[in-house]
Amino acid sequence: MSDFFKSAVSSPTDNNARKEAIMTQVRNELAQANAQQLINNMNERCFKACVTKPGTSLSSSEQTCLARCLDRFMEAFNIVSRTYTARITKERLEETNLGPSL
Repeated sequence: MSDFFKSAVSSPTDNNARKEAIMTQVRNELAQANAQQLINNMNERCFKACVTKPGTSLSSSEQTCLARCLDRFMEAFNIVSRTYTARITKERLEETNLGPSL
C-alpha cells in the first residue's frame, strides 16, 4: 500500500524536472514567436521601402533593394541582440559579485 502512495505523489525532483521542461518549452515558443515577428516586421518595412509600384514581378532594382534592406535589418538586429545579451550578462555578473552584504 505504501508503494501506491509513493508513486501517486511526485517527488520534488520530479516536480522540478517538469517545471524546467515547461519553462524550456515556453522559452522555445517565445523565441519562435519573436523570430516570426522579426521576419514579419522585416518583410513589411523592406517591402514598403523597396517596392513602390507593386506588380506581378519584382524589378532587378527592387530585388537589390530588398536584399540590401533585409541584410541591414538583420545586421542591426544582431548588433542590438549582442549588445543586449552582453548587458544582461554583465548585470548578472555584477549582482553575483556583489552578493548579500551582511
